[in-house]
Amino acid sequence: MCWSATADLVAGTAIAAVGVGCVLRTRRVRDLPLAALPLLLGAHQIIESAVWHADGGTGPATVGWAVIALPLLALWVPVGVLCAAPSHARRRLLVPLAAGAATSAALGYGLAVRPVTAQIRGHTLGYVLDLPLPALLVAGYLLATVGSLLLSGDRWLTWLGGLAAIGAAVCAALWRLEFISTWCAFAAVCSLVLLGRSGRRAAPGAVRTGS
Repeated sequence: MCWSATADLVAGTAIAAVGVGCVLRTRRVRDLPLAALPLLLGAHQIIESAVWHADGGTGPATVGWAVIALPLLALWVPVGVLCAAPSHARRRLLVPLAAGAATSAALGYGLAVRPVTAQIRGHTLGYVLDLPLPALLVAGYLLATVGSLLLSGDRWLTWLGGLAAIGAAVCAALWRLEFISTWCAFAAVCSLVLLGRSGRRAAPGAVRTGS
């Protein structure tokens, strides 16, 4: 949803580079799914640059964008948080995980049976997918993604959840005005939070990725 194809490509490349740093700095195997999240976000932005070049529509780039944005992130985030969270928080994280699994299944089915269309609206891209019970799906998506971060019991992930909540609200408000989306900056900030977290010293006895 950035300014242009070039902006998406540059932002996506930068975010993916942060993702490489997150993965290389990660000290615990169970942190890898979240550490790789900026790689996914970066790929998402790069794919969107292809949507710009295609002038929107219903092509492979549009479908790829939607698959990452909708069913994949709805499941990836709560799974990654559950893996990375301290043991005392894992039981309560089963709730956003269940919400993410159900939401991901519903969104995946919707993408399989209904077309998704990208529309260029000035300096933003809009995506249209006709789904039943959209309010319920949005609630499930937010519980799975933002909710899992806020319930993680990890200071860095809680901060990230707060940023995600603020970012979602701001992006939604600006989108209603068809103004320039803040998604690029928001994804970059989230990636930097994960980069900071990935360099933390592992707790004694934790399993490490290398020798």
